[in-house]
Amino acid sequence: MHDLIVIGAGPAGSSAAITAAQAGARVLLLEKGRFPRHKVCGEFVSAESLELLFTLLATEYAESLGEAIRIPQSRIFLDGRVLQAEIVPAAASISRFDLDLALWNSAVHAGVEALEQTTVQNVLWADSFRVQTTRGNFESLAVIDASGRWSNLTAKPAATPREKWLGVKGHFAENSPLASVDLYFFDGGYCGVSPVELTGHSAASTNTRRINACAMVRADVASNLAEVFELNSALR
Repeated sequence: MHDLIVIGAGPAGSSAAITAAQAGARVLLLEKGRFPRHKVCGEFVSAESLELLFTLLATEYAESLGEAIRIPQSRIFLDGRVLQAEIVPAAASISRFDLDLALWNSAVHAGVEALEQTTVQNVLWADSFRVQTTRGNFESLAVIDASGRWSNLTAKPAATPREKWLGVKGHFAENSPLASVDLYFFDGGYCGVSPVELTGHSAASTNTRRINACAMVRADVASNLAEVFELNSALR
C-alpha cells in the first residue's frame, strides 16, 4: 500500500512525487514513456520556477542545471515593431531533455519508487485506490493524475467543431546567440525563440549551444516550422 501514486512523470508529476517523498510519504511514480526524451516546449524557466526547482533536484542535478543559460531580456516582434524588456531576476533556458531526466532521477534519489514504460489502464476506488497498469495492479491512499491532456485517463470533451492548434519545435545552430527570449506574433499563432544549452545525453556534438524555436499555431495556418517562419519576416 502506497501513500500516493502519481501518474505521469513530466515536470508536474515528478515535482509532486518528490514533494510528497520529502514529506515522508511512500510514493509510486508511473510513467508510460522513458527518459531521456525531447518534448515540444519553449524550455524557458522563470526565476520564480527556478527557485522552486532547486528545492526539488538532487544536489548533482541542481549544480548542473544551475549553470544553465540565463535569460535577462525579452523582445516582442509584432506588426513591424520590436518591444524590449528586462527580465529581473533573470530566467533560465533548460532543455526538456535534461530537465525531465534530472527530475526523474531526483525523484528516485528522494526515495520514490519509479517505474518507466508502465501504462495506466484504469483507476478504481473502493476503500483505497487501485491503479491497474500494464505491469500489474497497485494500491494507494491517494492518486494524482499528471498524465496530461492527451492521456487515456483524461475526460474528452464532447465532439464539437473547434479550431485545431499545433505545437511544433526544433533546435537550430547559431553563432553567438543573444541571451534573450524572443516572441514573434502573426495571425494564427506565435513562435518563441531562445538559446538553449544541450548537456549530458542531449549533447549530440561538442557544439552544444542551440537555438530553440517553439511555436503554437492554428492548424489551418501552418503545419511545420518552415511554414511558421514564413509568417513573420523578422522570424524568417
